[in-house]
Amino acid sequence: MIKKKLVVLSGKGGVGKSSVAVNLASALVDEGYKVGILDVDLHGPNVPRMLGIVDQSLRADENEMIIPVTVMENLKVVSIAFLIEEGKPLIWRGPLKHKLINDFVNKVNWGDLDFLVIDSPPGTGDELLSTFQLFKDIDGAILVTTPQQVSIDDVERAKGFVDAFKSKILGIVLNMVYLVCPKCGERIELFPRRIENLDLDILVELPMDPNFALMMDEGKPAVWYMRGSELESKFRDLAGKVIEGL
Repeated sequence: MIKKKLVVLSGKGGVGKSSVAVNLASALVDEGYKVGILDVDLHGPNVPRMLGIVDQSLRADENEMIIPVTVMENLKVVSIAFLIEEGKPLIWRGPLKHKLINDFVNKVNWGDLDFLVIDSPPGTGDELLSTFQLFKDIDGAILVTTPQQVSIDDVERAKGFVDAFKSKILGIVLNMVYLVCPKCGERIELFPRRIENLDLDILVELPMDPNFALMMDEGKPAVWYMRGSELESKFRDLAGKVIEGL
């Protein structure tokens, strides 16, 4: 049984959506919840890399149900990255993608979960459409963006997509907003800020931290491996708001 299903999405690529999904799930685990991550970004499945489990594979049980990869006792993952050779492109049209996501929705033995965090690809194409259609009862959505206008434009489109399915939008994660100078401590805004006209709550504003990218490449979520950092604190705040919002 899955109690709450949460989609993390963005209109634009490269805004840190998968990093947010992984760290949010990690923070929820630390709060004592049983969490699954479903990676439906079929052409760019990064979740296994960010959790350090790229060498794992999916298996089936005696009922031909998919057994998720277990990261730890309360965290499980399903991703197409466990089914294809690393670095190999997925050259599929819509019907094949829909069939696979149907299997991920209906043929995974998650057991009991408090939260299923669904990491989606950029845009509002086949994968996201299949996810919302097949689950039918998405409990909430988080939009991830950077502050500049080209990203905000795409977030508005993503918002319209979620609204069309009458799902609840918890708010926005504003990513890569600023950099703290390591020498003087000054906060440096990285992008022109164009968020003011978007009628959505900002859940958290995340800084740019070069060490964060390094940690994620090594499969080390900030929540667990950057203790005491601003990013750890922000992701724990985000988890608290998700718990409250759902």
